[in-house]
Amino acid sequence: MDQLSSLIQDLALILAAAAVTILLFKWLKQPLVLGYILAGLLVGPHVNLFPTVVEIEGIQTWAEIGVVFLLFGLGLEFSFKKLIKVGGIAIITALFGVLLTMATGYLIGKLLGWGSMDAIFLGGILSIASTTIIIRAFDELGVKQKKFATIVTGVLIIEDLVAVVMMVVLSTISVSREFEGLEMIISMFKLVFFLVLWFLLGIFFIPSILRAFNKLLNEETLLIIALALCFFLVVLAGNAGFSPALGAFVMGSLLAETTKAERIESGIKSLKNLFGAIFFVSVGMLIDPSMLVKYSVPILIATLVLLIGKPLFVSTGALLSGQPIKTSIQTGMSLSQIGEFSFIIATLGLSLRVTSEFLYPIAVAVSVITTFSTPYMIRFSEPVHKWVELKLPANWKTRLSRYSMGVQNVPDESSWKKLIRFFFINTTLFSVLNFAIIFICTQYIVVLFPAMEGKKLFTSLLSLILLAPFLWALAFRRIHREAYADIWLKPNQRGPLILLQLIRIALALFFLGYLFRILYSPWAAFWGVIAASTLLIYFRNNISRFYSRIEEQFMTNMNQRENVNKGKIPELMPWDAHFARFTMHANYPFIGQTLAEAALREKFGINIGKIRREDTVINTPTREERLFPGDELIVIGTDEQLNTFNQHLEAAHLNTAPQVKEMGMSLHHFVVTSSSSLLGKSIRDSRVREKIRGLIVGIDRKNKHILNPDSGEVFKLGDTVWTVGDSRRIQVFIRESRGE
Repeated sequence: MDQLSSLIQDLALILAAAAVTILLFKWLKQPLVLGYILAGLLVGPHVNLFPTVVEIEGIQTWAEIGVVFLLFGLGLEFSFKKLIKVGGIAIITALFGVLLTMATGYLIGKLLGWGSMDAIFLGGILSIASTTIIIRAFDELGVKQKKFATIVTGVLIIEDLVAVVMMVVLSTISVSREFEGLEMIISMFKLVFFLVLWFLLGIFFIPSILRAFNKLLNEETLLIIALALCFFLVVLAGNAGFSPALGAFVMGSLLAETTKAERIESGIKSLKNLFGAIFFVSVGMLIDPSMLVKYSVPILIATLVLLIGKPLFVSTGALLSGQPIKTSIQTGMSLSQIGEFSFIIATLGLSLRVTSEFLYPIAVAVSVITTFSTPYMIRFSEPVHKWVELKLPANWKTRLSRYSMGVQNVPDESSWKKLIRFFFINTTLFSVLNFAIIFICTQYIVVLFPAMEGKKLFTSLLSLILLAPFLWALAFRRIHREAYADIWLKPNQRGPLILLQLIRIALALFFLGYLFRILYSPWAAFWGVIAASTLLIYFRNNISRFYSRIEEQFMTNMNQRENVNKGKIPELMPWDAHFARFTMHANYPFIGQTLAEAALREKFGINIGKIRREDTVINTPTREERLFPGDELIVIGTDEQLNTFNQHLEAAHLNTAPQVKEMGMSLHHFVVTSSSSLLGKSIRDSRVREKIRGLIVGIDRKNKHILNPDSGEVFKLGDTVWTVGDSRRIQVFIRESRGE
C-alpha cells in the first residue's frame, strides 16, 4: 500500500506539473509536447526547486504504456493502404531525406569521437521528423490546403514506417553491439515475414469479426476489443523478438482499414493523451541540465543538421521526384525537426544499455530547439524559394522544369513490368502463408496429440487441406490477363513467360516437399509430393473456387472502409493545381445555394470534383447541386486559388459566428416509427419544412439513399429522415411527431 501511495502521489505531482505547464504553453501558442518535457524536468531528480518523483521505475512503466498508445494511434492514422496511395513522390523524398540525414548524423558522431552505437543512434534520432508538431504547425499557419503540405503528409507516413523498421534494425544491432550483415539480413527477412503474415491474417479476420459483432459494438465494447487486439499483438511482437511498439503500430494499421477506425481513434484519444503526457513528462525527467551545458557543441551541430542539412536533403529528393523548385523547398523546410519517434529511439538505446547517457538529453534539447523553429522555417520557405530562383542560372531553371515535366509524364507500364511485379508480390504473399501453415501444423499439431497413432498422417492431411488454396494461388493464380495475352501473342517472348510459370509451379512443389520432408523420410516425402500433387490436380476446380471466395472476402475487408467512405482525394496532379478538402459549416456562405448560384469557378477559379455527404459521394456534381452543412468538398485549384477560397470561408465564419450560435442551425436525423404522425404523409402534407424552418436533405430507406427528396415523397415505416434547420425546432418537432 505504501508503494501504491507513492505511485499515486507521483502521478498527482506529474499531472499537476503538466497541467500548469501546458496551460502556459497553450497561452504562449507553443506545442504542448514542450510543456510536458518542461514539467518532467521540474519534477525530475535533476532539479530540486519542486517536489521530486519518488517511484521513477513505476513512472517508466506507465511511460512504456504511453509509447504503446502513441504508436497505436499513429497506426490508426497510417494504414498500409495509405502507403500505397502516397505514391513515388513521397517515397523518393522521404527515403532520400532519411538516409542522407542518418548518414550525416553517423559521420558527426564518429567525428566527435563517439562509439559506433552512439553514432548510429544519433543518425536514427535526427532522421525522423515529428508528425504531431508539423500537423499542428500547418493548422496554425493555415497551409494545410497547399500542395507541399500534401507531399509532407505523405513523407511523414513513409518516415513513420521507416522509424518502425529502424527500431527493429537498431534492436538487432544492439544485441551484438556491432553491424553484422548476415544477422541483419535474417532479421529483415524475419520482419518482412511477420509483417506480411500479420497484414494478411489481420485484414482477413479482424473486419469479419467486427462485422459479425456489429450490433454489440457500442463505444465501450469497441474500445475494449480494440485495446485487447492491440496488447495481444504487443505481446506477440515481444515474443517474436521485436519491439512491443511494433505490435501496437501494426495493429493500429490493421484497424485503420476497418469502418470502425474513426470510432476507435476517438475512443482511445483520451487514453493516448493521458499516457502520452506521462511519456513526455518521463522524457523531461531524464534531462540533466549539466549534461546540456557539457554537450552544447554536439547539440548545436545536430541542430544545424536539422535546420540546414535535412531541408537540403529533402528538397533534393523532392526535386528528383519531379516536383518544382518552390514545392521542393517548402517540403524540405517543413521537415526540419525531430519529435516523438526520436524520443522513442533514444529511449530504446537507453533501455538496451547500448548508448551513452548523454545522447538522450542531446536528443531532447535538439527537439526543443527545432520545435520552436518549425513555424518560422515553414513561413520562411516562401522567401527562401524566391531567393533561390533569383540566384539560379536561367539554364538550370529550364533544365529543372523540363526534368519535372518529363518525370511526371511517365509512360504506361510495359506488360512485362506488370507481370514481374505481380510475380514478386504473389510469390512473397503466398510463400509467407504456406510457410506459416507448415510451421504451425508441424510444430504444434503434433505436440497436441503426442500419443495419437497416425498423428503424422493426420498432420499431413490437415496441412494439405489448409495449404491447398494457397498452393494453387502460388502456382496458377493469374491477373493482368491483358498483359499476359499481349506477351503470349509475341512468339519470341513465350519462352520467358513459360519459364516464369514453371518457376511458380516449382515453388509450390517445393513447399509440398518441405512439408513431407519434416514429417517423413526423403523417399516417403517424394511419394508424398506425388500423391498430394495428384489430389490437388484432381480437385483443382473446387480448390480454385474456394480460393476465389477467400480472395473475395479478403478484398471486401480490405476495401470496406474505402467503399463506405468514398470520395477520397486522388493522387497529386502533375501540374500546379491539386486536390484539397473543405468541410462546409452551417454558417459558411453558399450554404443552400446551387453551384451555379455560388459561382465558385467564376469567383475563385476552383472546381468541385466531388461532394461527400454522409455515406454518399456525388462525383462531378452538376451546376444544380446544392451545398448543405456537413458537405465535404473535394476541390481542385492552385495554392493561391485554394488559399483565397479558404480565407473567404474563414472570414465568413468569423463574421457570422454569433448568428450561427443564436440560430442553432445543424444537421439532425430521426426515424419514422409506427407511432409517428408522419407515417403515410408526403413531405408537402406533413409541413415539416415549415415547422422546423429548414430543409429535408435526404431520406435513408433500407439500402436506398434519397437525396433532396421531392415534396411529394411519402414517408414510410423505418425511413431515416435527415433535416437541416433550427436545432430547437427540430427537437420539438421530433418529440411531437412521436406523440411525446
